[in-house]
This record gives sequence, structure tokens and C-alpha cells, in this order.
Amino acid sequence: MARTIAKDHEQKRRHILETAARVFAQEGIARASVNQLALACGISKANIYHYYGSKDDLLFDILDTYLSQLNARVQAVPIADLAPKDALQRLLTEFLLAYEGMDHEHKIQTEGLPLLPAAQQDVLRSYQREMVQLLSGTIGHVAPDVFRADAQKLRDTTMSVFGMLNWFYMWNRDADEPRRREYASLITRLSVNGLSGL
Repeated sequence: MARTIAKDHEQKRRHILETAARVFAQEGIARASVNQLALACGISKANIYHYYGSKDDLLFDILDTYLSQLNARVQAVPIADLAPKDALQRLLTEFLLAYEGMDHEHKIQTEGLPLLPAAQQDVLRSYQREMVQLLSGTIGHVAPDVFRADAQKLRDTTMSVFGMLNWFYMWNRDADEPRRREYASLITRLSVNGLSGL
């Protein structure tokens, strides 16, 4: 007879993911043990293994859940009918709002992704590529004459904008929604108009 799924299965899974992300971010993925994870979650080690076959499986689920939801959220932003500059600001705002409360998941991406098997890395990198393509296309529409014949310049600009988003995440983690919106506006004006636009 097939084992039934408990009614609180998803709630417990979410608790494990959020707690494990915090432990991984604080201790480092390699140093964090399953015993530490279980203790932090307030459950037994066996209970961790009930949900995940290994620490790598848990790490993949943390990053897959985070990146797939982030990607889905920004892809759903309705920017098609907006003017290019407005579309850019709307998209940057959504990224900053989506980062709120996801500090641990965001932090462990760089360390965690290379630790996973190639097939799982490919899944996670596909989300990242889609987000880069979305932002790149949005930036490209702001100045099509500049970027049409220079793909490298468009890529450099796109990754620089991501760098500004990540700077904000690193140094303004407790920022409220108005502050995040304000910074999205600043990035937009800086990107579109250069320093003279500030």
C-alpha cells in the first residue's frame, strides 16, 4: 500500500528549506552537517532523511525552489505595453521586492551551485539564463541603436545592472519597500541617463 502524504507535508518541507538555507548561509555548506540541520529545524536526523535522501538533495531543493519562484515572479511582470524606461524600472523594482526576506537563499547560490551534479546545475542555470535574457532584452529596448550591433556591450551593461541589484542586497538587507522602490528608480535613471540623469 502506498504511503500517504501527511497534511502538513508541504509546511514541514518549507520549514526545513528555510532553516537549512539559514544554516548553510551561516556555517557554510561544506561545514554544515545533517545533525546541525536537524537540530536547527527542531526535528530528528531521520526526519530530515524522510524528506531528503542527502544534503545535496536538500541543497538542490532550496536553490531550485528559490530560483524557479524568482524567475516565475519576474517573468510575470507585465511590461510588454510599457515604455522602455518604465518597463526597466518596473522589472528592477520587482527584483528588489522579490529579494526581500531571501537573504540566505541568495547568499548560498554562489557556493552551492558548483557543489551539485551537472544535471542539477543545468536546471538552476536555466533559471538564471532566463532572468538575464529578460533583463537584457528590457535594457536593449531602452537604447536599441546603442546595443543592436554590440552584443558584448549589452551583456556588460546587463551584468553591471545585476551587480547594482546585488550591491543593494548585500548592504541594505533590512530596507523596506519604499527604499527598494527608490533604489530601483535610481538604477533606472543611472542606466538610462548616466550620471547626468541623477
